[in-house]
Amino acid sequence: MDISTGICRFGLWRVRVEWSEEAHLIHRISFVRSGDDSPVPQAVSRYLSGKAESFDPYGSIALSRGYPFYDIYKAVSEIPYGEVRTYSEIAEASGTHHRTVGVAMRRNPTPLIIPCHRVVSKTGLGGYSPDISIKKDLLNLEKKVLRKKSRSANAASDEE
Repeated sequence: MDISTGICRFGLWRVRVEWSEEAHLIHRISFVRSGDDSPVPQAVSRYLSGKAESFDPYGSIALSRGYPFYDIYKAVSEIPYGEVRTYSEIAEASGTHHRTVGVAMRRNPTPLIIPCHRVVSKTGLGGYSPDISIKKDLLNLEKKVLRKKSRSANAASDEE
């Protein structure tokens, strides 16, 4: 299986993506400070620009049965776009402890696909590697897209 690597921008950050085109599988996503832009799956660039809410047809390697923390990653991947869940809610859904959820989020090989930015603490945002500003920016992006969608839907219903 051939693995491709590319880099695109998200704000001040670069997003490095490793994927298999033939399997439609993303192996790793990381946020880095430098790197030249190069092709990434269109689903990733569309999501980061607010033009898509999913990564279809791509999936995450971490959603393969037998992958460490599979149950946690599965629960996190089911959080709807623009919504958040607490570490405790994910722990309950996956039958584990909230601290284990935190460890799984730190080790998440494909943030975005498994949207760990949507997992927050009871008292605030919680953490995010490599920088909490990325989590804030991703949550803000999703809120902005949903607001725009809602305004469009309201405008369409007003016209009826």
